[in-house]
Amino acid sequence: MSTPRTPVIPSSPAPFRLRRLAVAFLPLMLAACALDGETPDPAKTLVMPSRWDATSTQGGVADGTTKTAAVTTTAAAWPSTDWWSGFNSPELTQLLAQARADNPDLGAAAARIAQAEAQAEIAGAPLWPSVQLGLDSTRSGSRNMKGSAARALSTVPASDYAGNVHQASLSASYEIDFWGKNRASRDSAQFSLDASRFDNETVALSLSSNVASTYFQILALRDRLAVARGNLENAEHVLSLIEARVAAGADSQLDLVQQKSIVATQRAAVPALEQQERTQVNALAILLGRAPEGFTVQATGLADVQPPALGTGVPAELLTRRPDIRYAEAQLAAAGADITVARTQMLPSVTLNASTGVEAATLAHLVNAPTLLFSLGGNLAQSLFSGGRLEGQVRQAEGRHRELAEDYRKAALSALSDVESAVYSIDRYQDQYSLQKDAVAQSQRAFELAEDRYKGGLTDLQTLLDTQRTLLSTQDTLAQVKLSRVQASVSLFKALGGGWQDDGSSFLSQAKAAR
Repeated sequence: MSTPRTPVIPSSPAPFRLRRLAVAFLPLMLAACALDGETPDPAKTLVMPSRWDATSTQGGVADGTTKTAAVTTTAAAWPSTDWWSGFNSPELTQLLAQARADNPDLGAAAARIAQAEAQAEIAGAPLWPSVQLGLDSTRSGSRNMKGSAARALSTVPASDYAGNVHQASLSASYEIDFWGKNRASRDSAQFSLDASRFDNETVALSLSSNVASTYFQILALRDRLAVARGNLENAEHVLSLIEARVAAGADSQLDLVQQKSIVATQRAAVPALEQQERTQVNALAILLGRAPEGFTVQATGLADVQPPALGTGVPAELLTRRPDIRYAEAQLAAAGADITVARTQMLPSVTLNASTGVEAATLAHLVNAPTLLFSLGGNLAQSLFSGGRLEGQVRQAEGRHRELAEDYRKAALSALSDVESAVYSIDRYQDQYSLQKDAVAQSQRAFELAEDRYKGGLTDLQTLLDTQRTLLSTQDTLAQVKLSRVQASVSLFKALGGGWQDDGSSFLSQAKAAR
């Protein structure tokens, strides 16, 4: 008696199909692990000081007297976008307006913005379907040739072996952005566009400060020329006194020759200063985007220029008020988006395709009785082996991000240093200017006394010559110190971003606000 066999119950086809589906999508799930989180944001870990050291050390000048601080920490005194108006120089305001309109560097920066805008538009295009319209008309046919080809073609009507086909089609394709590759590419281009705009603001700020600095150098050189010419007149006056005393036998020929040497030296200093002034005038013309020929500056000196008081705010504000820092931040953000693009290149891509159209043998039938054509399809592609190219692209993008993170940190630290140095310079130059004015007054009085005593025969020529040289030196130094004081104010305006700040309309600001 045979043992009955247990009947085999066929398994349900549904779980088998599910297993096949899971196996098919296993590479997709494994590849998705390549997206291992967001890249770190160094702006969140950058520690900014709570106050400025330079402003906290302001107090009295070297002689112990107190003075009013030229720089404060109040936010209300933060420089405005037209910071140069604080110097009360209408000519400077006019020159800066011309520079912003015609400077070649600023024009080139504007052209880079236009390029970045176009690139952002290109990068955002894959987020939308691609649609194409096609019109095609062909004539084709075939025939078995017997005998001479030319004789066969000449005796057979072309319509017996050839026909026309006319087609009109509309096709569309769309890559499904499963992993955010196209969005990341769009974001990278938008961040790069922000970087171009911030770079344009950086160029504009540098241009404004360079125009102001060059303008003040011209005025300072004119002050120094006035000092040199005035001291040359004094030296020539002393020379006439010595000549009279030599003629009377009271002084020697050595005294006369010595003073002639001083006169010659001071006369030779004038052309050198004139050459420096002309060089700066030419440089200013180039900054304004015009030829140097016929260009000049009307102001005669720094007498009417007074550095304005301003505030520094708090150090953390530099992160949003310095366009070069925002430029570095935008570049860093673009590099972070590039990492996402590089990682998603390792994941599968899914593309949908659809097309429809009509076909007919004649153009009339194409309108009245066409044949309808259509197709629908999709494509799934996954890279299985690239020889390390895709992995290398990821590592390259990550390395680029680390490099730009350090550049961002350096930009922030450099900005802090710029402000500290400028504030300290303003404070010290203010002290030096007050002391140097007193030195000029004392040397002027000493020269006048020495000249009177020399005329009365109460002092020797060497004392007069020493006081003369001291007066020249102190007056020239005063003109240079005043220039340094004004330029330190310009440097502080530049270090603080010149009153610029991101108004929140940038893609970078919007992306940070959405987090």
